[in-house]
Amino acid sequence: MPNERLRAVMAAGGWTHTRLAEVTGVDPKSVERWVNLGRTPRRVTALKAAETLGEDVHALWPSLRQARAARAVSPELVALYDKRADLPVSVFVDLLAEARERIDVLVYAAVFLHEAYPRLNDLLRERAAEGCAVRIALGDADSTNVQQRGAEEKFGHGIESRCRLALMHYRPLLGVAGIEVRTHGTTLYNSLYRADDQVLVNAHVWGVNAYGAPVWHLRRHTDGGMFDTYTDSFSAVWETARPVEG
Repeated sequence: MPNERLRAVMAAGGWTHTRLAEVTGVDPKSVERWVNLGRTPRRVTALKAAETLGEDVHALWPSLRQARAARAVSPELVALYDKRADLPVSVFVDLLAEARERIDVLVYAAVFLHEAYPRLNDLLRERAAEGCAVRIALGDADSTNVQQRGAEEKFGHGIESRCRLALMHYRPLLGVAGIEVRTHGTTLYNSLYRADDQVLVNAHVWGVNAYGAPVWHLRRHTDGGMFDTYTDSFSAVWETARPVEG
């Protein structure tokens, strides 16, 4: 589809394809494509052309506004899911199975993992045996924050029971080389499932059970990015957590 706005501006100013091409440093055929085929030039070139023509760059090429908005999305975002329930448990399991250096899990309970994948402990043992450091942080069932979460989610003492159940599931791993299990009483803003440079973040929404809240999948891209923000929060919680006695 022709770029009628660009065509009209060039005609009004007496600009030929060749002349605009010379100013912007491109081939005249490129300018022809901008006009006749509605192609969008690179942002730097578009800015130079718009300035030369005395026009707003987004008025000439509205798609550049969309492209700029798209780049605002973190390069670390792999996928975004509306609800944790939308993810097959295999997504979590496969992620953990790929880990070679580190597995970190920060939750209150997350018993859905053991319930849907009974071999989870075997998987963690295998990863640890291969040199992977495994850290599991579970909610302290007697902590004020866990009990408060139960009230907020209208789950009552159920969440406390699930914290105890989760600890029961992980107890067989106590004493296994390379695996640590601790309990924490912090406010859990997000549940984290990390495997090396990837992490699944299950956001927590007031009054909503974790399975009904969003999940984003991140892959580390650069220092200080979203991935580091969440893994740093894990480290901070881990320092406050208490080791589970065997």
